[in-house]
Amino acid sequence: MAGSRACDVHGRYSDREGSLPPGSAERQPADARREPRPSAMGSAAPAPAPHEMMELSRALFEAPSEGEILRLAMHRVAAAGPYSAEAGYLEVDGDLVPSPRNDHTHAASVDRRVRELEGQDGPVTVPDRPWGWALGLRGTERLHGYLVVTSGTRPTGAQRSLLATLVWHTAAALSVAFAQRRRREDALELHRVREERATLQRQLISVAAELVNQRAVHALMADIAASGGGEEAVTRALHELTGLPALVEDRFGRLKAWSGPGRPDPYPEPDPVRQNDMLHAVARKAGPVRRKDRLIALIRPHGEILGMLGLVDPLGEADEHTVFALEHAAASLALQLAHLRNLAEVELRLRRELVDDLLAGTDSASAYARSEAVGHDLHRSHYVVVVEWSNRTADDSFARTVGRAASSVGMNSLLTRRSDHVVLVADDRPHARALHQALARETGTQSGTIGVSAPSDSVPDIPHRYQEAQRALEARLNSRERYGTTFFDELGLYRILGPGADRQELETFVHEWLGQLIDYDSRHHATMVETLSRYFDCGGNYDEAAASLAIHRSTLRYRLQRIREISGNDLKDVEHRLNLQVATRVWKIMLGRSS
Repeated sequence: MAGSRACDVHGRYSDREGSLPPGSAERQPADARREPRPSAMGSAAPAPAPHEMMELSRALFEAPSEGEILRLAMHRVAAAGPYSAEAGYLEVDGDLVPSPRNDHTHAASVDRRVRELEGQDGPVTVPDRPWGWALGLRGTERLHGYLVVTSGTRPTGAQRSLLATLVWHTAAALSVAFAQRRRREDALELHRVREERATLQRQLISVAAELVNQRAVHALMADIAASGGGEEAVTRALHELTGLPALVEDRFGRLKAWSGPGRPDPYPEPDPVRQNDMLHAVARKAGPVRRKDRLIALIRPHGEILGMLGLVDPLGEADEHTVFALEHAAASLALQLAHLRNLAEVELRLRRELVDDLLAGTDSASAYARSEAVGHDLHRSHYVVVVEWSNRTADDSFARTVGRAASSVGMNSLLTRRSDHVVLVADDRPHARALHQALARETGTQSGTIGVSAPSDSVPDIPHRYQEAQRALEARLNSRERYGTTFFDELGLYRILGPGADRQELETFVHEWLGQLIDYDSRHHATMVETLSRYFDCGGNYDEAAASLAIHRSTLRYRLQRIREISGNDLKDVEHRLNLQVATRVWKIMLGRSS
């Protein structure tokens, strides 16, 4: 049986009996793609001419694909002898894939037999075909597939040689096609890898640039936070990072800080309704929002809107780095403002508690220690200032307004509030008009009244000075010009006429007007105060006063002149005369001349 013969590594049979010399067979048609006519059973097909084998070889090597090579080989196998191409297989990823041209009549049995050979050549049994063989299409490194050939007669030696040659050329063409395909695949893979590498490089460059930008943003904002920088520092840093003008507005639309060119002067006055609508519209969206020529991010710690941080970008130049910088700056500023606000609230509460205790009366040691804790020097002389504004409730907002106004005019003070007024304990005498004018600018109206006490040199004296400031405020409110500032030590006689006057107040009033005369009398054993009192008791009549004092009229004139020189008061001035007369009457009657 023909199936007992084996093939060597070149695909040729080892049994060469009956081989024919090349070229002795009859030529086949020149068209390699034309289907061969089946040979009659038992007849020998004519051998192809050498140039036909060359053409077939060239066609195999020029075929565009491995599938086309296998098709050509199956198509031209009859040219090598009385053969029929029963089946063809190509090795693809370790598996044998059948050719579409396979004879499907015995496909299952042929397929099973080819796979049993496991890469070796071997006989194949097909009904009505006395001879059949599976020939491996081998390259130098691998098996490319199988060509299964059957014959109705036993092939001669020459026919077997031609078949072996056809198999060899087919295997060689498959090796070339495989190598070319691998080169193409390698080239495509190399191109893909290069493209991926280029893409990765671009991504790495982009990521590196973004990381550099983010590190720069983080570092700058961290420096600002560490140094306690506020709105000015953040807008300056944001302008340096982005090149765009940066600004901060409070929640009412008032400008707090601007860095960069193009600052409007004057800055537009905000429309409260439109500002509120804009803030709520921005709050409904995530991240910065473009509003006309500005890119806006809200300053919103814990959900409360404190203001807006923006970039002026009329040309739409902002990129993702700019947006990141704006978002990070807004978050950083929100944390800073929230922290500052918390500190301010804590400090304000401590200051208010201290002022409340000072006004109610507290021990000096505790007051000094607590004042140092809030950065205030309570050892200096202080004035108590009471502020009341006709169109403002004395709430926390108005208290902050008073605090800002006091700071703007250089007043270093502690502050608290009562139901209808705000109280300052200031370490210097306020200017007669500066605080009132500053508050008028803050509130937009002049309708406010300020009362200022006499100076206090000790902590226990502050409650009394608070009463003085209230009386000064009340005196102003009851005067013809109720708006402005009134100092208690300028009230004169009204200091002892109003409610709340007591012996201490009377003594203070007497010493203010008669203190220098009392001291003079004490040092020189004189009677200047008594002389002045008798003079007023006699209605300013020289003769009656001199007679009551038992002195000469000229002596009385001399004493009155000395009184003017010692006290610095002019007896011809109506106000001085009135205050001196009341002071002598209090000294004489209520104080029992004990001063």
